Amino acid sequence: MSLFRALTAALLVVTSASAHAAGAVVSTEQVRAELVAHAPEGLAPGKPMWLGLAIDHAPHWHTYWKNPGDSGLPTTLQWTLPPNVEAGEIDWPTPQRLPIGPLVNYGYDGRLLLPVPLTLPANFQADALKVQLRADWLVCKDVCIPESGEFSLELPAHSATAGHAARFEAAFKARPQALPAVQAQAAVKDGALQIEVAGLPAGWQGQPLVFFPETAGVVDNAARPAAAWKDGRWSVQVPLSAQRSESPARMAAVLVPPDLAAGGRIEFAVAGPWPALAPLPGEVPAAATAPPAPAAAPLGLAAALLFALVGGALLNLMPCVFPVLSLKVLGFTTHAQDRRLLALGGLAYTAGVVLSFLALAGALLALRAGGEQLGWGFQLQSPAVVALLAALFTLIGLNLAGVFEFGSVLPSRVAALQLRHPLVDALLTGVLAVAVASPCTAPFMGASLGLAVTLPAGQALAVFAALGLGMALPYLAASLFPGLARLLPRPGAWMARFKVLMAFPMFATVIWLVWVIGQQTGIDGAAALLAVLLALAFIAWALGTPGIGRVARAGFGALGALALAGALGWMLPSFEAGASPKAGSAQGAWQPWSEERVVQALAAGRPVFVDFTAAWCVTCQYNKRTTLADAAVMQDFEAREVLLLRADWTRRDAAITAALAGFGRNGVPVYALYAPGGGAPRLLSEILSVREVRDALAGL
Repeated sequence: MSLFRALTAALLVVTSASAHAAGAVVSTEQVRAELVAHAPEGLAPGKPMWLGLAIDHAPHWHTYWKNPGDSGLPTTLQWTLPPNVEAGEIDWPTPQRLPIGPLVNYGYDGRLLLPVPLTLPANFQADALKVQLRADWLVCKDVCIPESGEFSLELPAHSATAGHAARFEAAFKARPQALPAVQAQAAVKDGALQIEVAGLPAGWQGQPLVFFPETAGVVDNAARPAAAWKDGRWSVQVPLSAQRSESPARMAAVLVPPDLAAGGRIEFAVAGPWPALAPLPGEVPAAATAPPAPAAAPLGLAAALLFALVGGALLNLMPCVFPVLSLKVLGFTTHAQDRRLLALGGLAYTAGVVLSFLALAGALLALRAGGEQLGWGFQLQSPAVVALLAALFTLIGLNLAGVFEFGSVLPSRVAALQLRHPLVDALLTGVLAVAVASPCTAPFMGASLGLAVTLPAGQALAVFAALGLGMALPYLAASLFPGLARLLPRPGAWMARFKVLMAFPMFATVIWLVWVIGQQTGIDGAAALLAVLLALAFIAWALGTPGIGRVARAGFGALGALALAGALGWMLPSFEAGASPKAGSAQGAWQPWSEERVVQALAAGRPVFVDFTAAWCVTCQYNKRTTLADAAVMQDFEAREVLLLRADWTRRDAAITAALAGFGRNGVPVYALYAPGGGAPRLLSEILSVREVRDALAGL
């Protein structure tokens, strides 16, 4: 089993990632996107050279302009090019108005090309130019879907590239034209942006013009501007947005007359002063902010170390650690009569736990220092890590159940390592314990972890080391206590049956991990993971079962490898396509958490109870199905009209991470009860009891 425990070391620092197949074309049900180029005279400095993202929208779907309007997001392009080769900004075509109910957006449907100029250095002499692009776009109809693609293209330097010439020409004709004779000025007056433009083309005189502001967050896009022509000058009053977030000194806009697709671009200075800005999205006025989170108690380093030590010991009582308890019991029974080996095994297990906590803490602190919003248990926010753990526990369970033996799979020298080095096996069991226990928090852990991430790196690592020592302490004491060995039965035939019995906690853990995948990625992701586990089980049986001939073993192994490849090909895309960050966040009486909901409820005189939870947190799920499902507790919530909110941290969520940090916490579960009279919320214990919740509600 040491082979599989060794695999868990890598799981402690893996975070979520996404991948896209590289190529010139990416197709979805909503769009077909293609990286194209236009270099009719070949690639050379000073020659006309363009790159572009061509998007063909499915009927009734659209993407957005540089200013998307009242909602939406503009398409963004990130280029990877050779040194000194530069791609310019998108030369945006003139958009169209996209009214949606009371809103107006700006964007494109049908066929679209976003051209980008390409510049080569004077000393460019390569035979080909390799271009890579990461593009992100938001495509909408009745719903909006964020999509992305990774593209690559290699262009010959000495021959023309003009296969998409017609499409580039159409894009050039659709872009707003420069209007060199235009003079424009603007001022803010009476809640509107008042613009006056002179020098517009003669054919535009007297025509109604459509106004497209290039700067987002300034004007009311849905309002009807008041425009007029007088003495060849065009003036317009555009109401400011009630949610205005910008006060620019200069602006640009596109003006489009009737029956002209491209229009013209104008720039103008804006004379202030501007009115006060509206609150940003998600921001509330100071008078209506939520009650501040309770300030972290003046917990000193010594107290934090003590709390971490006690919390680590209590972590052994959390449901997520039960599978490792069975492995430790199996180890105790195996070496019960060898006191020296039992003691050394306890020390090795302790070293594995402490070192794993330090490694995990180091990764967490380093990522947070780099700007990542992460908290305790961050690695299980990645479906890939959850899937690897499920595979690991499946193989451990199959081995314990006798489906296969490592000696039949590995060379004899490798298979004998566990027998010759049982201390390494004990150390790796400690690594496995941390891999399983890290999603959980126990009493006393919350305050110490919340403080640890604010301390200097050395002191923070000391807190995490104390946490690991506390978790290993019961096993260390048991391995060093001579009376324990005398209490355990002597080795015998019963141990074979006990070993098989210990397989079932492993399989129970796999059930939990598959459920977590279902919460993170949907039913397709869970089914795909089950297919991967089935293929792994077949390979383990084929390669590790004694008595199977060499030819049959090779044939079954090859068949299993093909099945595994197919299952992985199903599973990996489903982790991204079926991603559901808020899966399970609202059920029955519970609503999804947001800071705005808390503020609105408290302003209306209504108390609020927030459950900060995650699918991979076993303690959270235990509380959810016991105390928070208790009929008396739910009756008390209803009688006091408590708003029940659930902050689902199953996948990474910066807002939830920030809220937890405001409580001085760095992991889940956290339970916060807000009283409508103001003041800091009351934080309940990690292991909820019906009495505690009902007493807290009675004190409202």
